[in-house]
Amino acid sequence: MKGTVAATGELSDVQRKRSVKRAGTHWGWLLSAWAVALLVLLPVLAVVYLALTGRDGGGSIWVHLASTVLPGYVWTSVLLMLGVALLAGSIGVTCAWLTSMYQFPLRRFYEWGLLLPFAVPANVIAYVYTDILEYAGPVQNWLREVFGWTTPRDYWFPEIRSLGGATVMISLVLYPYVFMLARAAFLEQSASLRDASRTLGCNGWQSFWRVSLPSARPAIAVGLALTLMEALNDFGTVDYFAVRTLTAGIFNVWLNMGSVRGAAQIALCLMIFIVGLIWIERHARRRQRQFGKGEQFRHYRRPRLIGVRGGLASLACFLPLGMGFFFPVGVLARHAVVYFEQSWTDRFLEYAYNSLVLASSAALLTLLIGVLLAYAKRLDRTRSVQHAVKLSSLGYAMPGAVIGLGVLVPLAGFDNALDAFMRDTFGISTGLLLTGSMSAIVIGYVVRFLAVSAGAIEASLDKVTPSMDMASRSLGENTLRTLWRVHLPLIRPGLLTAALVVFVDAMKELPATLLLRPFNFDTLATNVYQFASDELLERAALPALVIVAAGVLPVVFISRAIVASRREA
Repeated sequence: MKGTVAATGELSDVQRKRSVKRAGTHWGWLLSAWAVALLVLLPVLAVVYLALTGRDGGGSIWVHLASTVLPGYVWTSVLLMLGVALLAGSIGVTCAWLTSMYQFPLRRFYEWGLLLPFAVPANVIAYVYTDILEYAGPVQNWLREVFGWTTPRDYWFPEIRSLGGATVMISLVLYPYVFMLARAAFLEQSASLRDASRTLGCNGWQSFWRVSLPSARPAIAVGLALTLMEALNDFGTVDYFAVRTLTAGIFNVWLNMGSVRGAAQIALCLMIFIVGLIWIERHARRRQRQFGKGEQFRHYRRPRLIGVRGGLASLACFLPLGMGFFFPVGVLARHAVVYFEQSWTDRFLEYAYNSLVLASSAALLTLLIGVLLAYAKRLDRTRSVQHAVKLSSLGYAMPGAVIGLGVLVPLAGFDNALDAFMRDTFGISTGLLLTGSMSAIVIGYVVRFLAVSAGAIEASLDKVTPSMDMASRSLGENTLRTLWRVHLPLIRPGLLTAALVVFVDAMKELPATLLLRPFNFDTLATNVYQFASDELLERAALPALVIVAAGVLPVVFISRAIVASRREA
């Protein structure tokens, strides 16, 4: 009898769980989430398929690439990654430690000011420093006048257009990734750990090296992974400096050698690099958990650095900020004022309009799709939805050149198939509906930046208590009306943040734009790239300054919000 009751009770539990699962499954949201995931996966799958077919013009491309250009692309990319990791990591961790642990002149400004280089594209500062430091630039001209040198053989000067130069330029604008995450980790550490290390005889340096740095290692690993992914995505800087990375190789093999399959195979190698970075980042911080009371640090009294020590600390924070933001922006502003009449043309206004439309469209679409994904994840906690949301964030890990190639190939196939069908059936030519318009660029932007928008929206939506959903449903509202009338007003700050970040990223995006733009279509980013390639920095100054100005406002907004949320009471 007891066994029968137990069996009956077990069966009822199973039935109850199944009924709960069925009740909790929102098929419309589930299917929408998977539709978005497939949209993001399509470019990646297109690149993989194109690369693995492996033959172009009857010959094997893999063998030819492996015996010629591919080893050089891989080796240069590895060296670039190592250099950027070392330089950007050192700058970010040092500035994060100083601004978190000590009181010195201008510290409160550096808390958010050190994020300003986020607003400057790496290729823009590369153009500025090349104009200043090259052989015909003002610095070397001044040196030759002072010391009487006449030819390059008379003296040595570091070559700006080199792998080392590209490493410095990229690091100056990407170190904020490490700075932001490392500083957050230092602020969340318990002060009692450092106090305990000091009582055991550690000085300030030993306490940092043995306690604070190992505790912050997971956050630093994430920051470095983001930095290196963006470094691999860079095209403008490495192309201008003639540095042969994998991203530059995609453009070179496709556009100069005429092999789209070869470009896909290099893109596949680049994807393997990205997946490797993600694996290394997760492996580096696995099983690492630190627990402590965050309020302990709020009462931590920072030692005050005065005199020479305070001046050195302030200088250490000012150097990356000055070199990565103030100096290049100052040079651009001077050129923009002096050459304003030559730069302010109808073409410039057209390029600015194109950039505005593309960035706004991308921000709006990623906002709508991000809300869809975040709300689907909130409504349906099944693994299927969770996997769909994770796959939808894959695009941000892929470089713009890979996304551009992956989007262009299937869209071009669709355009050609539709045009052939309409010609054969109705005698009408539809032309290139997607690849011949801005649609392809917008799709590429959405795939590339969807994870940014969805992540910000999901973080805001998670702060809304589930009781709000229950109250709304008890009043007879369905899921859509609950989203519209309850959730969206509550998460408006998160929506604004997501839209601003995507807008700025789209304004700066160069590799995907170069690959996906129609003929005779330019944006501010491509306009800057073309002028700089023609050694016309003065003409590139105004559009570059507009891109920087568009990025400053959201950077300041977000960074000050972060500082305000962590500032001592």
